[in-house]
Amino acid sequence: MIEYNQPLYRPPAEANSVIIQVTLGCSFNKCTFCTMYESKDYKVRKLEDVFKDIDTMASFYQDSVKMFLADGDALNMETNHLIKILDYAYLKFPKLRRVSVYASAFNLNDKSLEELKLLKEKGLNLIYYGIESGSYEVLKKIQKPISQIKMIDSLNKAYQAGLKTSVTVILGLAGKKYSFEHIKETANIINQVKVTYLSTLQLMLEEGRYQKFIKNFDGGFKMLNEKEMLEEQKSFLEQLNPSNKVIFRSNHVSNSLALAGTIPKDKTRLIEELSFILKSL
Repeated sequence: MIEYNQPLYRPPAEANSVIIQVTLGCSFNKCTFCTMYESKDYKVRKLEDVFKDIDTMASFYQDSVKMFLADGDALNMETNHLIKILDYAYLKFPKLRRVSVYASAFNLNDKSLEELKLLKEKGLNLIYYGIESGSYEVLKKIQKPISQIKMIDSLNKAYQAGLKTSVTVILGLAGKKYSFEHIKETANIINQVKVTYLSTLQLMLEEGRYQKFIKNFDGGFKMLNEKEMLEEQKSFLEQLNPSNKVIFRSNHVSNSLALAGTIPKDKTRLIEELSFILKSL
């Protein structure tokens, strides 16, 4: 088996996927809520090392149909480098049907539509994308300063290229003071793009992270309690009016209530489930 450069992370949906580290760490690595890759310096791995790992995994799992390219944002690498990895992966895994990566608005915007279409043609199918919040004020405070329009443009470009997108939103990220703006502006993004999957997480700060996280809130951050988190969830769902079918989940371990459905079809049911739980709190 291969030796991964730890820590290693993958989305919950990639539990049964072959995981190949093509980069180490995260090219941005400044978000105050995230500790995933703070122990690593960002690096694109050499092709020969990646190919060696693919060879090793193929000797054990040649019939695998899904592959996840780690670490934090593999889409940040040069397009030609990624194409060579995709070509080799499909050569060594003849039954491979899906290859996915983490991505961000920063590196999606750096890729041209033609580059994304080429990556799709070469077998990249799905990108995992953290919206976190649609509020620029909140994003500045968590040190991820990307404008709403740039996120909308990047997600629309991925859609135009034929790529599926799985986006995440973090409930409680804005605290109490900015909660209304956080939910309103985040729903606004979803309503203007065509994502495939949408998941909500609840803010969880690792021990020792709280002070760094609240620093940019100038003393104005108050963590939401369980009821307030669910109220944000309900408000978010109420404001969602996407133009396409969106598969929704809140089954991440951070969530106090697991929800699942398709929006808009199940929107009313999901809101009713939340309303029922909120009455008991």
